[in-house]
Amino acid sequence: MTIDTFDGTAVKPTHWNLASVIEQLRVSREATHNIRHHGRVRELPSRDALQTIVNGLQAVLFPTHYGRPNLTDESIDFFVGDTLNTTLNRLAEQVRRGLQFSAEEAIPDEEALTRQAHGITRQFAAGLPGIRALLVSDVQAAFAGDPAATSVAEIMLCYPGTIAILYYRLAHSLHRLGSPFLARLISDIAHSLTGIDIHPAAQIGASFFIDHGTGVVIGETAIIGQRVRLYQHVTLGAKRFPADDKGALIKGVPRHPIVEDDVVIYAGATVLGRIVIGAGSTIGGNVWLTQSVPPASNVSQAQMRND
Repeated sequence: MTIDTFDGTAVKPTHWNLASVIEQLRVSREATHNIRHHGRVRELPSRDALQTIVNGLQAVLFPTHYGRPNLTDESIDFFVGDTLNTTLNRLAEQVRRGLQFSAEEAIPDEEALTRQAHGITRQFAAGLPGIRALLVSDVQAAFAGDPAATSVAEIMLCYPGTIAILYYRLAHSLHRLGSPFLARLISDIAHSLTGIDIHPAAQIGASFFIDHGTGVVIGETAIIGQRVRLYQHVTLGAKRFPADDKGALIKGVPRHPIVEDDVVIYAGATVLGRIVIGAGSTIGGNVWLTQSVPPASNVSQAQMRND
């Protein structure tokens, strides 16, 4: 017996010994390497649905940039209202799914879970005007801080830093409201799109600008003030990870830098640990920094080599 392939050639069927492989996978899945939740089957949030939701939220926040460029003063509110209603309905379902994976204790019944998801979604919607205000400040900071920028539209459509910050602002709101799993998924989508990795729990002030952006990493407990500018391959990371007496990492401990207002950190700088970068400081390119610096400091690679 032969099988015709798509290119017209004939090959003999191959036996993959599937019965044995399937059996071993079942043993791994159900016994030796079981990582499944012991209880009812839980629906995972959908990355495709989340991408659609973020696209809808972008269009709601900036209708002519991310929605429809031909909107008029008469039609724009109808577009925003219809898009927002559809998007929030989709979001509520994804929040509900995500909550099943966020709860440490037993998962509440379906009705309680749905009520909780609707409550989070309602609070998220109420915060959208504030999120838009922050994003406008970020766009203005990019336009003011980059001599190559020719227009606001260019920044919003072509700058990966701006896209990553938009995703972060949305994810941070969901994280703060009690939907951390969903927030992490949104952040990971942004990371895939832009090469910029911002944990949704990080706290970032207004007028934030990431120039170029590829390779930027901002950790979970980082705190960033207002009017801060980062360049590509900057890391705001942890110096060490505290563990308990059994060797397990202790989660949630503040371990990332605090960057005060009006700081500039140039390309390739690595800033580690719960240190403070004083307001108005400049951290030069490729600096490895693990100690706090006072306000108005100017730290260069040459200075670090001399220490």
